[in-house]
Amino acid sequence: MITRRRLLAATGGLALAAAGPADAQTPALTVPTPRRNKMEIKRNGSQPSAKGSADYFTGVVRIDPLFEAPEPARVRGASVTFEPGARTAWHTHPLGQTLIVRSGLGWAQRWGGPKEEIRPGDVVWFPPGEKHWHGAAPTTAMTHIAIQEALNGKVVDWMEHVSDQQYRT
Repeated sequence: MITRRRLLAATGGLALAAAGPADAQTPALTVPTPRRNKMEIKRNGSQPSAKGSADYFTGVVRIDPLFEAPEPARVRGASVTFEPGARTAWHTHPLGQTLIVRSGLGWAQRWGGPKEEIRPGDVVWFPPGEKHWHGAAPTTAMTHIAIQEALNGKVVDWMEHVSDQQYRT
């Protein structure tokens, strides 16, 4: 005899509605209504571009949002275009960041490390908490896709601006 308790255990706790007493041999199975998650397409141009804030960027920067996955997912992505000489301030990401360079010529640097040239097709990974900056080379614009995850709703911790001397050396 299959009891309601055994059926709950065997089905991983699916919701059951008993047709009779708790030990009835054939309880009625009630399938919970699933959340109606479905494919979503964000059409090109449907999300407005934003100018990079002078609080976090030096120079002219355009941010084009790409995606922000709904909970429980936490990944977010944007296409970021840096005009020549433009760059981020020093910053960290609580769960790290991936950059995919799409066009132009740029630079990326982690705190205490050498400045590295980044080109189209390059993929850059900054581990969680690593202080870094990235941006365009002095005479060439650069566009990358930036992907990061939110931790408690936060994707970045901004710090001081990269000085002109730090940028040049």
